[in-house]
Amino acid sequence: MKQIVSRENPHFKALKKLCQSGRERRKTNRIVLDGVHLLLSLAQFGGRPVEVVVSDSGLQTKEIADYLTGLDELVPVTLLADPLFGELAQVETPSGILAIAPHPACPGKIDPSGDAVLLDGVQDPGNVGSILRSAAAAGFRQILLSEDCAQVWSPKVLRAGMGAHFQLDLHEGADLGDFLGSYRGQAALTELGARTRSLHELDLTGSVAWIFGNEGQGVRPELRESAALRVRIPMPGASESLNVAAAAAICMHASCVA
Repeated sequence: MKQIVSRENPHFKALKKLCQSGRERRKTNRIVLDGVHLLLSLAQFGGRPVEVVVSDSGLQTKEIADYLTGLDELVPVTLLADPLFGELAQVETPSGILAIAPHPACPGKIDPSGDAVLLDGVQDPGNVGSILRSAAAAGFRQILLSEDCAQVWSPKVLRAGMGAHFQLDLHEGADLGDFLGSYRGQAALTELGARTRSLHELDLTGSVAWIFGNEGQGVRPELRESAALRVRIPMPGASESLNVAAAAAICMHASCVA
């Protein structure tokens, strides 16, 4: 186990740059996983880190110690003092462990007849990660993200996804309009208005492509016109709308039980 105690250490500087810069992660073809749960999810789906980084205090916890005990001995482990580890972590309460791993291979071809989730300009990392987590739970696999979505493999989205990334085919920078133009199932989105039908009245037994839009602007007009199903989520309470991640979870659950 290599120990670093100075922030002037070149390897620490490289780790910090990797953790803080999406450009650096793309350049080096790496992702950063924060927390034991994500590291275990990576292993569960056949991945292996190229380096594990732990803090002094993290090393004292049973969960992290157990993980390190089962780690392939060929994977290097770097030990950091708590203040240094805190500079790498992007949360107020660091988990005590993170890993650098190869960026997963690009998924195969997009299936124009299978279930899908389309994210149009969803920019909050927490929302993107939550939607991926709900998609995996509901049995969706194919996720298409427009270019202006949050970077799907960023540490914040990975943390919110809780391991869902490794169960999904993630197509970043996808042409959503092109996909919908050749889609063989039903395209659906949620909105308010006279043209909508209640979610509970729909036949969702076939393939469905759910479209979820930007937190403020919603789905772009050109994509909205491609959706045959305009869906209203019943809300008997006083709220007028739902967070996009909450709406997505409800709609995808309705599809999986149809």
